[in-house]
Amino acid sequence: MGALPVFRWRLAPDGYATRRQLRALGLRPGGQDVAAQLERPRRRRGPLVAHLYRVDLAVPVRPMTPARRAALAKANAARRLCPSCRRDAGYVIPTSLGTCVPCADADPDGSEGSTR
Repeated sequence: MGALPVFRWRLAPDGYATRRQLRALGLRPGGQDVAAQLERPRRRRGPLVAHLYRVDLAVPVRPMTPARRAALAKANAARRLCPSCRRDAGYVIPTSLGTCVPCADADPDGSEGSTR
């Protein structure tokens, strides 16, 4: 297997697309390997790399089924549930805190204030 073709940023030929570009077209890579790379040079670090896939080999995105929609809603609801007070916080609980903001700000002795 040879090396991947490398193109400069914004100079890829027609027929190639990134995952996001495929998704905007209602497509997905569908198991195909990366066909090429885009590289954007940077001054002090290595280049930014974007993988490109062939549009002609892409397949349509699978439709959202009712079961998948229900599973996604259940997973998102679990991310909003505070493990300390067991209430729906109304937002996704930050993993850095592990609890909702009021529970994270409360001291163990019950006084208000941050313990971080």
